Amino acid sequence: MKTFLTLAFLLFGSLFASAQTEQAPVLEKEIKYKDWTYKSVLDNKSINLRDITKNKKLVMVVYFAPWCPNWKHEAPFAQKLYDKYKLNGLEIIGVGEYDTVEAMKTNLDAFKITFPVVYESDAKDAKQKTLHYEYRKSVGDTRGWGSPWNIFLEPAKLSKTGDVLTEKAFVVSGELIEPEAEKFVREKLGLPAEEVKPDKMTSETIEACEPEKKNAKFVKP
Repeated sequence: MKTFLTLAFLLFGSLFASAQTEQAPVLEKEIKYKDWTYKSVLDNKSINLRDITKNKKLVMVVYFAPWCPNWKHEAPFAQKLYDKYKLNGLEIIGVGEYDTVEAMKTNLDAFKITFPVVYESDAKDAKQKTLHYEYRKSVGDTRGWGSPWNIFLEPAKLSKTGDVLTEKAFVVSGELIEPEAEKFVREKLGLPAEEVKPDKMTSETIEACEPEKKNAKFVKP
C-alpha cells in the first residue's frame, strides 16, 4: 500500500511540474521595435503596422504559435479585450509564428478571433530567424518558443518615419495577467478604473509551450 501511494505521489508531482502557466507582468523595456508589413492570415493581403496604428490610442501586438497551450490560454482574453475596448481606441493585431498558415486559420476560427492577424513565419525551423525571436531575447525572455509574447504600442509616441517605431515600450513575456493587463489598458485609453475579476480559466494550469516533447510534430488546435 505504501509503495502504491508513493508511486501515486510521484506521478502526481510529475504531472503538476509539467503543467504551468507562463503569465508575466507588463514591464516597460528598452526595445528597438521596427515597423513591418506582413500578409494577413485570412486573405493574404498586406497589412502595415504603422498604418494600423493611425487614429488609435493603444495597439497590442501579440505574437503566437497556434499549437502552443499558452496561446490557447490567452486567446480568449485577447478577444475579450478587443471586443470591450475597440471603440475606445484599442487595436489588437496578432502575428502568427512557427506553423502553417492553414493551421493559423483553423486556430483563429476555433477561438472566434476577429482582430486582424498576420504571419511572420510559417515553419517551425524559423524559430531563431524571426524578429519575434530577436525582440524576445533583447528584453530577457528566456522561454523556449515565446508564445505568446505581447508588446503594447502608444501611437502618439511612435516615430512617424523610419524603420524603428519606438525604442521603449511595455512588453509581456508570457500570457497576460488579466486584472493587471485590463487595468493597464484602461489607464492608457484614459478610462476610469474599474474592478476587474479574472476569468475562471486564469487560475487553471496550462502545459508549458514545449513542442520538442511531441517529437517536433505540429499539433493542430
